[in-house]
Amino acid sequence: MTPEPGPIRAVAFDLDGTLLDTLPDIAAAADAMLVAQGRAPVGAAVVRGFIGEGIATLVKRLLTGEIDGEPDPAVLEPALAQFFEGYFAHLSVHTRPFAGMSALVERLAERSVPLACVTNKAERFTRPLLAAHGLLDRFDVVVGGDTLGVRKPHPRVLQHTAAALGVAPEALLMVGDSVTDVRAARAAGTPVVVVPWGYTGGEPAEALGADAVLVSAEELQTWIAARLLASDRISSSLVR
Repeated sequence: MTPEPGPIRAVAFDLDGTLLDTLPDIAAAADAMLVAQGRAPVGAAVVRGFIGEGIATLVKRLLTGEIDGEPDPAVLEPALAQFFEGYFAHLSVHTRPFAGMSALVERLAERSVPLACVTNKAERFTRPLLAAHGLLDRFDVVVGGDTLGVRKPHPRVLQHTAAALGVAPEALLMVGDSVTDVRAARAAGTPVVVVPWGYTGGEPAEALGADAVLVSAEELQTWIAARLLASDRISSSLVR
């Protein structure tokens, strides 16, 4: 049984499926790539189950229809280029923050809680997306899937994030939506909670093995406030 998480000093948020509902624009780029490859579009429901381990893995899954599929490199290379071009051109047409999440990030930042965005999406997509929704300047650290040469669930991702924020790994909370986030946190020794509105790969949020499943931004805010190693003024102001 996983021990109850202790006090925290900093928070890391996943991007896709946690902060932002990026699925509509990802699915549009995915279907455009498939059509350019002479294949049938698959739609958002299929794409949703393939998100979580970076664009290269997403494109491999789209081309093969398998979670661990490995397409012919001669097919993969142009497909990746087509996806990158299409997605970057329409990065935030329909993407929106999930309810209450922007306000939660703002509230934490205003109270000087160290914050990171930790995602498997490449930084060249992550930073413009955060900027488009007024969030980039709220994060002290942004770690993309191409920042370190490894990506979640590798433990170095969250270990690096904790060090960059000036806290021990056990004092960094990971907030995510998928088993990748949970595995990264367990490997790095950080507490982890998940939200149920994201892209879980078809698994219910309760089955991901997180310390808690928090069903709204308000519930997440209360959970974080109760565990912040901060002054009474900061922690109490978070729950008002």
